[in-house]
Amino acid sequence: MVEIVKPALEHLPSYKAALERGWSPDNVRLEEATREQLAAIEQDPFAFLAGLDDPGGRGLPITLPDGTTVPRLPGFRRWIWDGEAAGSIGFRWQPGTAALPSHVLGHIGYAVVPWKRGRGYATEALRLMLDEARAVGLPFVEITAKPQNSASHKVILANGGRHVGRFFEDAAYGGAESLRFRIDL
Repeated sequence: MVEIVKPALEHLPSYKAALERGWSPDNVRLEEATREQLAAIEQDPFAFLAGLDDPGGRGLPITLPDGTTVPRLPGFRRWIWDGEAAGSIGFRWQPGTAALPSHVLGHIGYAVVPWKRGRGYATEALRLMLDEARAVGLPFVEITAKPQNSASHKVILANGGRHVGRFFEDAAYGGAESLRFRIDL
């Protein structure tokens, strides 16, 4: 059974092991994000865990892939769990509106460890995270995926998503073409 769990000390060894195997919870920053997370866990595991749950958006600014910094939005991360770390899913929003700043690619982002892909974990994790988005009061969430990422398209569509357009990502992410999907809540 797959579930999403709040990151906690009891789950941290398994999560760290997934990072050490080369998995990245960040589909944009990849190895850089993995190295940063491993260093943060080593330095202060309690602070690392606390930083993954920030529904007030009070944390330090976010550094984008191009090196610019922007204010942190409210958000939190949950770990995809099947008895061990199977991935990560994050949710972020802007209070009072469903709109997101241009540097935010979507409300929800997820990554499943390569050795557990193809089992429906991302589909179930997204379904569960939609309950969290409803609780915040959003009328919909937007999720983006690269045109060639058919696996992610299937995950989004299986959760009631619909393709709403193509766009070019913010320059901070390299300006690549991407697809935008919307799931009404």
